[in-house]
Amino acid sequence: METLVVDHPLVADRLTRLRDQRSEPAVFRPVLDELTTLLVYEATRNLPTQVVEVQTPVGLGRGRRLAVEPVVVPVLRAGLGMLGATLRLLPSADTGFVGMRRDEVTFEPRPYLNTLPELAGRDVLVLDPMIATGGSLEHTIRLIAEEGGMGRVTVVCVVASSVGLDRLTATGLDLRVVCAAVDERLTQAAYIVPGLGDAGDRQFGEA
Repeated sequence: METLVVDHPLVADRLTRLRDQRSEPAVFRPVLDELTTLLVYEATRNLPTQVVEVQTPVGLGRGRRLAVEPVVVPVLRAGLGMLGATLRLLPSADTGFVGMRRDEVTFEPRPYLNTLPELAGRDVLVLDPMIATGGSLEHTIRLIAEEGGMGRVTVVCVVASSVGLDRLTATGLDLRVVCAAVDERLTQAAYIVPGLGDAGDRQFGEA
C-alpha cells in the first residue's frame, strides 16, 4: 500500500484550522471543503488524459482532457463534507455511497447503506476524513472489490492513524492513501490523537 502525506503550506494551514476545537461547524465545513480540493488535486495527478484540438479565439490549439474519471465514493456521514469539492474537480464522475456507523463497544463498523454504481474494474476515489482503526475503510474497499471495482482504489482522507494504515496494509489490497497527516496513536475509545475529533459531529453536530 502506498501512502502520500501531502506536504504543502496551504494543506498545513487548513489542517491546523480543522484540528482547532474552536472551529464550529460553520467554519469546519468550508475549511474541509478547501482542504479536500488540495488533497484531491494531488490524488488525481496521474489520471489518464487524451490529446484534443480546441479552437481558441485566435486559432487552433492542442490540449489535454481527462480520458476517464474515477468513481467517487464518500463514506457516510463524514465523507459527505468532501463530496462537493471532489465533484467540482470531477464533475462527470459517477458517485456511489457507503454508510457506516461505529459500534461504540467494539469500534467495528456497522454498515447501513451500499449504493454503488456499475464498477467493472473502474478506478475508485474513496472519501473519508479519518482513518482511525481502519475498519470502515476496509469494509468499504471490500464492498468495492465484491462489485468488481478493483481498478486502482485511492483513499482521500484528512488524518490517518498509523494503526489504521497498518490494518489496511495487512489486507494486501492494492490501495493508495492520500492524506494531510498521519497521527501515531488512538485513545481507548479509538479516536485519533491528536486528530480532530469526530469529523461527522464537527460538520453536522452530534448525531
